Amino acid sequence: MNSSSSVAVKYGVFTTIALIAYFLIIKLLGLHTNPWFRMVNGLFMGYGIYLSIKKYKTISHGEFDYGNGFKVGIITGFLATFLFALFMGIYMFHIDIEFKNTLLKDWFNDGGYGGGILIFVILVEGLASSTILTLTFMQVLKNSTKVVQKQ
Repeated sequence: MNSSSSVAVKYGVFTTIALIAYFLIIKLLGLHTNPWFRMVNGLFMGYGIYLSIKKYKTISHGEFDYGNGFKVGIITGFLATFLFALFMGIYMFHIDIEFKNTLLKDWFNDGGYGGGILIFVILVEGLASSTILTLTFMQVLKNSTKVVQKQ
C-alpha cells in the first residue's frame, strides 16, 4: 500500500481537499471573484507535492531515485489539478452560474464564451505549476550522487 501510486493518490486527494476548502473559504469572504487569490493555490499545490515526494522518499528505504520521486510529484499535482478542475466545473455550471459570468465579463465584452475557457485556464495553471514545483522539489529531495573527496 506504500507504493508510489498510493502515496501520490493520497496526497493528490488531500491537496484537492485543501484547494476546495480554500476556494470555499474565500467564497464565504466574498473574495472568490478576485482572480489574484488564485495565486495562493500554488502554495497548497506546492505543499502537497513536497509532502508526497518526502513521504515516498521516507518509505522507499534507499530505493528512492529521481525518476520515482518525479513520478510521485507529477501524479500528485496532476491528480489534484484534474479533481479541482472537476469541482470547479460542477461549481461553475451547476451551483453558481453567475460566478463564471462575473469572471468572463472582465476578459470579454460578451460573457457567452462559456466557462470552458475557465476550466482550461485552471488545467493549464495546475499542470504547469505541478511540473515546475515537482522539478524544484526534486532538486532538494533527490539523493546526491556526489562523493565527498578528502583533500
